[in-house]
Amino acid sequence: MRIREIFVLALVLGLALTSVVKAEESKLDTVFIEKLTGAKGAWNKDQTVFKVGFPRKEVKVTVDGSPLPPFMGLGTWSAFTTTKEGMIMVMGDNVLFQDEVNSVMSVALENGLDVTALHNHFFFDEPKVYFMHISGMGKAETLAKAVGKVYAKVHEIRAAKPEPAMNFGYKALPEKSSITPEPLEKILGVKVTAQDGMAKAVFGRKTKMSEDEMGADMGVNTWAAFLGSDDNAIVDGDFATHEDELQSVLKSLRKSGINIVAIHQHMTGESPRIIFLHYWGHGKAAKLAQAVKEALKQTP
Repeated sequence: MRIREIFVLALVLGLALTSVVKAEESKLDTVFIEKLTGAKGAWNKDQTVFKVGFPRKEVKVTVDGSPLPPFMGLGTWSAFTTTKEGMIMVMGDNVLFQDEVNSVMSVALENGLDVTALHNHFFFDEPKVYFMHISGMGKAETLAKAVGKVYAKVHEIRAAKPEPAMNFGYKALPEKSSITPEPLEKILGVKVTAQDGMAKAVFGRKTKMSEDEMGADMGVNTWAAFLGSDDNAIVDGDFATHEDELQSVLKSLRKSGINIVAIHQHMTGESPRIIFLHYWGHGKAAKLAQAVKEALKQTP
């Protein structure tokens, strides 16, 4: 083959490859995604991914007393790609401060996104930083709008109060706890354990590690513990959920005003897989128990 023919062939192949890349990029309409999310993005032609995001630089974070620049892991992002089935998928990680987490989570859930993890990346960070992972599948416009609302809520919270809050702002609990167990037992339908004016309910679940069944006493359980008085109480606990139950439980708890403080796994290799979410709420003990009961309906 002569040099001229080789050159022409290479040019044709190059143009064809460029056309493929442009076609993939056009499926996502990257300019539209930037507009809807309110965040700038970059196209990765090798992975056919369009990734938008922004650094959390408006709040100064220190870890173990040293300043932590956004480059060191304080970047919020969402990545869009086209699946083999022709659907659009988004996955992302949101860098959030404590007073942002639950409001932002509610926005994500209300707009069709899944919340798949919530955890920390650091020790001794001030203010404390949490990372909330999201995912979704559907039309690019729908997903980008949802991500845009998530980002807008973050900006709204920080615009109203530049410095992250250091507490929930709840009414202080009485010095001595005096939770009455019987109303909680009636609501939750189980016998509670009482101690020093506190009450705790446990709901066992089951999974297998290899061929061995694991249950409540091996840590596979949902629980709710109550502290304070009947009219001024807190509830904290853990929900053990199957993967297909997680979003429903999150939505139920958030609808009831319960704060989610962590989402993660406790085991590896179990079947069915168990995802644990930790929660914290404040109010009348009976109302908190009712919130737990409603969420329990999502884990039959």
